[in-house]
Amino acid sequence: MLRLTLAQMRRSVGRLAAAGIAIAISAAFLTATLLAGKVMTRAGYDAVTAMYAQADLVVAGDFTSDDVATARDLPGVAAADPLLVTGVPLEHGSRTVWQPMLATTSDPRLSSLELVDGSLPTTSGQVALEAGALDRLGLKVGDPLTLEWTQWSDDPDTEPTEHTVDLQVVGEVSDPNNAWTGYGGAGVALAEDLQTWSAGSEELPASMLVATDDLATARAELAQAFPGSDVKTRDEAAAAQIAQMSGQGNVLLMVVLGFAAVALLVAALVISNTFQVLVAQRTRTLALLRAVGAVRGQLRMSVVTEAAILGLTTSALGVLLGGALTQLALSAAGGMDLGVRLPTTIDVDATVVLVPLLVGTLVTVLASLVPARAATRVSPVEALRPADAPTTDDRAGRFRLVFSVLLVVLGLLGLAGGAGLAMLGAGDPMGALGVAVLGGALSFVGVLVGCVFWVPKVVSLTGRLIARTGPSARLAAANTLRNPRRTAATSTALLIGVTLVTLMTTGAVTTEASMSGELDTRYAVDVAVAMPDGDGDLPSSAVSTLGGVDGVRQVVQLTSSTVTVDGAEVLLLGLEPSDASVLRDPALLRDLDDGAIVLADGIESLADSDVSTVTGDAGSADLEVLEPGLGGSAAVVTKATLAGLDPSAGTTTAWLSLDGSRTAAQVVQDVTDAFPDTALEISSGAVEREQYTQVLDTLLAIVVGLLAVAVVIALIGVANTLSLSVIERRRESATLRAIGLTRSQLRTTLAVEGVLIAGVGAVLGMALGILYGWAGAATVFAGMGPLHLAVPWLDLAIVLLVACAAGLLASVVPGRAAARTSPVAALAVD
Repeated sequence: MLRLTLAQMRRSVGRLAAAGIAIAISAAFLTATLLAGKVMTRAGYDAVTAMYAQADLVVAGDFTSDDVATARDLPGVAAADPLLVTGVPLEHGSRTVWQPMLATTSDPRLSSLELVDGSLPTTSGQVALEAGALDRLGLKVGDPLTLEWTQWSDDPDTEPTEHTVDLQVVGEVSDPNNAWTGYGGAGVALAEDLQTWSAGSEELPASMLVATDDLATARAELAQAFPGSDVKTRDEAAAAQIAQMSGQGNVLLMVVLGFAAVALLVAALVISNTFQVLVAQRTRTLALLRAVGAVRGQLRMSVVTEAAILGLTTSALGVLLGGALTQLALSAAGGMDLGVRLPTTIDVDATVVLVPLLVGTLVTVLASLVPARAATRVSPVEALRPADAPTTDDRAGRFRLVFSVLLVVLGLLGLAGGAGLAMLGAGDPMGALGVAVLGGALSFVGVLVGCVFWVPKVVSLTGRLIARTGPSARLAAANTLRNPRRTAATSTALLIGVTLVTLMTTGAVTTEASMSGELDTRYAVDVAVAMPDGDGDLPSSAVSTLGGVDGVRQVVQLTSSTVTVDGAEVLLLGLEPSDASVLRDPALLRDLDDGAIVLADGIESLADSDVSTVTGDAGSADLEVLEPGLGGSAAVVTKATLAGLDPSAGTTTAWLSLDGSRTAAQVVQDVTDAFPDTALEISSGAVEREQYTQVLDTLLAIVVGLLAVAVVIALIGVANTLSLSVIERRRESATLRAIGLTRSQLRTTLAVEGVLIAGVGAVLGMALGILYGWAGAATVFAGMGPLHLAVPWLDLAIVLLVACAAGLLASVVPGRAAARTSPVAALAVD
């Protein structure tokens, strides 16, 4: 039977090629999804942990130089350095810049900055700065500059001592991963100098970055040497930071798992649909073999063997194709300014290779079992008679209808249950995702199982709208009902692909809209400008100067004072409620009045009740605690309330909103340049927000690559299924030609039928995709904030046009072949 199987495959190369293409493309899609998932995770992790450089371990805590020295001597530790960041006022001539500074590292892997020119500091008094800081100060490598720092005494009766230090610029550094863009860039100096300039004789505690020779050993030794410290790998630190941002588990991992689950389902359905059509066409051949003595088991094994060979071979080609497509997309993305660093090559492991091979082969074999079993159970004589048009009114059809309805109902309940659990925050987020994915898969399978009942009717109803345009259109509309199974199979091929495309795009735009709302709350202020340590008022010309910076929409001045809130020291800002429009979301302060206080997210735990006692230099007041909303660690009251607590509160802070005409990083640099003679602390929530947005844009760019593969699957599925359908109907087409249908009319009939079936499949797929996309976004991102449902109308219009074009193109080749074949020759075809 093996020789017979191979011989049958050689004789059916054309038909097998159609199924093989679908299998290869599906395996390629699954491979690309798995590879892209690894890239998505890596790019996302690298973007949010750029400050950790290439450290193997991140040890959170308050560590001194002695602790760092202890860590360096531990087994497995190659290098250890503190993640020390502080700001200092640098002066050159009449220009002053408040510059964030990092400590030099003992290993390049632990530095987030890269040397561009000169050298890194090696002795006290040396600094290396970014190009922006050098330009603002009018410096170049080798130039001198000065720094003033204050030494504070533990004795409150002792006046602080002012010191001036002469420095030298020894190098220029860059920030390739935008780790410090939100702070206006960063420079480098020795850790000892930073400790001195920041706190006098005191030593600033800092977290610790570690490079290892033996990760497991170093991690265990660090945990033992510093009990109670949180020792994480860089990826674990990234996952924790993303979880903190999203309010739940690792969102990136959950997204990848969701895409992988959908990819598995789509691969299974496309392969199953195409292979069932192929095997059904060979039912007469299988029956003939039964007539000449083959037993049922031999025929069944022959079909299964053929499917296994086809599945394994084409899945292997699909793995190679998927890897090549992903590498090509990655190379193209590398030349784009996406704001994050992407890997240059794909990371291939056993999972990426074996999963598509096994899935492609297994699903192909499983898809062949049902038609093979049906063919072997029919008696040879009965099978050799002309087959009647398939119907759905038999007992098996009724069972199929009930089964499909049951799957849809159970699946929708599971989908709604998973989304509901996630939105309510009940249980494990991964468990909720699993329930939702399983429910969505069941409901989608139910829809596909029942397609034979409702798709032909929808296609026929749509066909009535175009039937009046001519005989070809009427014939095409009638053809869709003549064989409901064929119509359903052809339309389902595109419905699968379009559902996937719509699901991803809808989920993507909904996710982007929802995360944008959360980021607007977390980073409510675009740019904040303040005097260092609240020392002194802003220059009198600050409002006019800041308002003149290109890209600034509004400038609002705030008063500030350090007060105690429920016994804890807090920076209190005074803002007029009418100036809340400076925020990204003015509604965050809509209820602010003279008797209320807004505690930011970072200090909301201070409020044990609805009222907090706030104490300033001039007295105290009990203020109503409003719903926390602002990011950061400062509290906000009205200016009148702050004046009552501290009449001497100065105007030390300004908030800026941007108009979006320029990037936040460009505006921050211009704001810094606008005050060359004044050292100001400048922080930008807009830059932080843009960094997260860039991560989202990168992920969406990768998803676009996945969508391109999904579109290819849909096009191949339509072309394959419609081509097989036309081949199956060659005798029917010849009969039409014999009774007077012209060649152009036959081609038009096939074209209208292709567009009609493809268009209906696309519209139905878009409706399903929107439903699944919304449900998926609600499940994955429900814990991070309010869900903003969105529909990608432009993308859907493009998908519909592509689907109709695919139906038209899929009919061209078989239509020409049918039209060129003479009626007599076509009627002679068996």
